[in-house]
Amino acid sequence: MSVAIILILALTSLTPNYAKDHGAGKVCDELGRRSLSTRPHSVSITDFGAVGDGKTLNTIAFQNAVFYLMSFADKGGAQLYVPPGRWLTGSFSLTNHLTLFLEDGALIVASQDPSHWEVVDPLPSYGPGIDFPGKRYKSLINGNMLHDVVVTGDNGTIDGQGLVWWDRLTSHSLKYNRPHLIEFISSENVIVSNLTFLNAPAYTFHSIYSSHVYIHKIVAHASPESLYTIGIVPDSSDNVCIQNSTINVGYDAISLKSGWDEYGLAYSRPTENVHIRNVYLRGASGSSISFGSEMSGGISGIVVDNAFLHNSLTGIAFRTTKGRGGYIKDIDISNIDMSTIGTAIVANGSFGSHPDDKYDASALPLVSHIRLNNISGENIGVAGILFGIKESPFSSVALSNVSLLMNSGSTVSWQCSYVYGSSNLVTPEPCPELKRDDEAYGRAAV
Repeated sequence: MSVAIILILALTSLTPNYAKDHGAGKVCDELGRRSLSTRPHSVSITDFGAVGDGKTLNTIAFQNAVFYLMSFADKGGAQLYVPPGRWLTGSFSLTNHLTLFLEDGALIVASQDPSHWEVVDPLPSYGPGIDFPGKRYKSLINGNMLHDVVVTGDNGTIDGQGLVWWDRLTSHSLKYNRPHLIEFISSENVIVSNLTFLNAPAYTFHSIYSSHVYIHKIVAHASPESLYTIGIVPDSSDNVCIQNSTINVGYDAISLKSGWDEYGLAYSRPTENVHIRNVYLRGASGSSISFGSEMSGGISGIVVDNAFLHNSLTGIAFRTTKGRGGYIKDIDISNIDMSTIGTAIVANGSFGSHPDDKYDASALPLVSHIRLNNISGENIGVAGILFGIKESPFSSVALSNVSLLMNSGSTVSWQCSYVYGSSNLVTPEPCPELKRDDEAYGRAAV
């Protein structure tokens, strides 16, 4: 056997199969086998005086309904039924063993009056806050330390009426950090399915410090001009499935996160074991799918397969910077189609700001073992921009079967620095850093 063949076999044996090794590729199948619980008790929001005229504020009705249904948590749980109509409300919270069901034609509409949104402290893994230091508005629909909660329907709709929040952010007139549409904190066994979400003030769906979260058959939409709207954010969460969904928003369609600088390092809860499949994604001024930049708790064991990415500034982005610490590793992305993307693949080691001046500049993030396989694209501006960190280069970045058709305005296909990996059957031809194996592979091959 020749030396070349021996070398190829050695490198092939070292190429990780993350879906197999980490189990993330099985998450959707495992979570999808859980059938929606048939709740033995059911009430309608109209039983609590709600009026679906789009004008009457129904916050108290939702709050009273959930309070009443708490008594059924140990009796098999209950369902809160929302019939057709326009149900205006401020923020409200859910309870254990509850199904919130929106009938076809039911539209929950978020109040645009900030006084109708509860104000709470910032999340511990984000320190002073995201938009600016200080408290934050509670999300429209909330769950905190809950178990077995379902938000579903027959294609009902939840509209965050986010324009007023985007304008307040632009004009610097926000009193507190923007709310999200739905947020689950420290919760377990959550299902969100068969709904349409419109115009989130910030994130459409945020799961943080949570486990076993199943997102299935949803549509999330916000204007391409909406400022920093993000679709789905698994954040310091594990065993998450996102599948069979369409997300079109202003910034990132799906963004995996795990805390910000010293606050994320101290909280130390990673995002791991996440499976994303059969999704249609647009992040107009951001990325179709992103990792970070807030990733100090770590992100690992992620599988993305069968996705269509379109009309986004970037397709797939890995973002971090000095002072973050943490890691992005063991990522397996395959069977991706792209269309009309500014830059197909981005890895940026100098992205994002810091929450304050207390971060440790010597906390260097690790970005390693990233596998991208069977990637095709058309009307692509730049194939890839991969800029690592001099003191902590990005390593083991493996590209295979990548074919990107550049648009007529393209002048540069790849740009790389402080990144090392391998490539096979990649068009256009990648930069030299992606044609040689990194130091770890080199030592093993010897």
